[in-house]
Amino acid sequence: MKAVAKRARVLALGSGITLLGVLRTLSESGADVIALPDIDRVTRRSRWYRAGPAALSGLKAEMLAQRLESLPAPTILMACSDLWVRTVAALPAAVRARYPASVAPLAALDLLVDKARFGAALDRLQLPHPGTRLMKSVQDLDGVSDAVLQSSFLKPAHSQQFFARFNVKAFRIVDRPQANDRLSECIHGGFEMMLQEYIPGPPTNHYFIDGFVDRDDVVRALFARRRLRMSPPDFGNSTLMISVPVSETGNAARTLETLFRDIAYRGIFSAEFKRDSRDGVFNIIEVNARPWWYVEFAARCGVNVCELAIRDAAGEPVETISDYAVGRRCVFPYYDLEAVRAERAAGRLGLIGWARSWIGPYQPVFRWSDPLPAVGEVVALIGGRIRRVGTRRRPA
Repeated sequence: MKAVAKRARVLALGSGITLLGVLRTLSESGADVIALPDIDRVTRRSRWYRAGPAALSGLKAEMLAQRLESLPAPTILMACSDLWVRTVAALPAAVRARYPASVAPLAALDLLVDKARFGAALDRLQLPHPGTRLMKSVQDLDGVSDAVLQSSFLKPAHSQQFFARFNVKAFRIVDRPQANDRLSECIHGGFEMMLQEYIPGPPTNHYFIDGFVDRDDVVRALFARRRLRMSPPDFGNSTLMISVPVSETGNAARTLETLFRDIAYRGIFSAEFKRDSRDGVFNIIEVNARPWWYVEFAARCGVNVCELAIRDAAGEPVETISDYAVGRRCVFPYYDLEAVRAERAAGRLGLIGWARSWIGPYQPVFRWSDPLPAVGEVVALIGGRIRRVGTRRRPA
């Protein structure tokens, strides 16, 4: 794909690994990308990082419309988190005309973020997904049989605040008393909870379809990857994955097209599916309406969704990407270590297999052409480990 026309000016809103991937993929495509001046230190070490004007320092979502006036128009907005995507989508039309973005309508974003509304939409469209029940009180568990309860888990309707509070995405259920305790704790903590069926199968049954839908509702790119390892084991993040052909994902692409057509979706997306070991059906789990951790991996395989989004926001023609490199792997070493320990303890992975899995794959942070973010991450991790050890040894 040719470089971004007219050297587009882009403000990337976000932080962390996702922002790092966006900076790299867009800068290498020829875009002029800036980010907020006070983002995380790891990303600031990237050779591609350029700070926006001082007026953007300390920028909060509610101040975006006013602070954008410090930037020349047109400057394209690239939102890299759920909060920033929703903030950009909510900008007044006059502001969006000067600072365009390729994002979905607010109604679509709210539906995808709210897992209860998302499940209701999947029911209405009769799309394959895990059975889900809204839990408004602990008494709602009384109507659930023991068999259903033991094959389900508790998850929040809104995941980001939940993860910040409990450091997990969901709770597995051991027995009814434990379910009652967990649900009570969550409800009293102000979380809207759901009981969801657990789709059986190992981490390798998880597939992701990432891609892009343009302003004309045309799906311009699909990129499929398969999870090979994850951490934590049940409700964690991918730590090792491999690119696969879309044809390997069964009915998943059709499920997405049906959903996106119904909610008038536009923009970048990353959708998770799990193949049911019992019948082979690919059940949709969730859809992220933004760039994700491994967005650079997709670009290095040939699917640069960030570039497509910039072209779409600028009103330029958006090409369809129908081919990409299959069989390429990506590993996040620090988090993968935990997954490796679990696999080795279970006798499913030996030293040779582990070594082979780390030879050759891409990494989301380390790159030979941009090494300083990885150096910074290692320093931060070591510093955090030292502080934790010091805290444990400190006398009471």
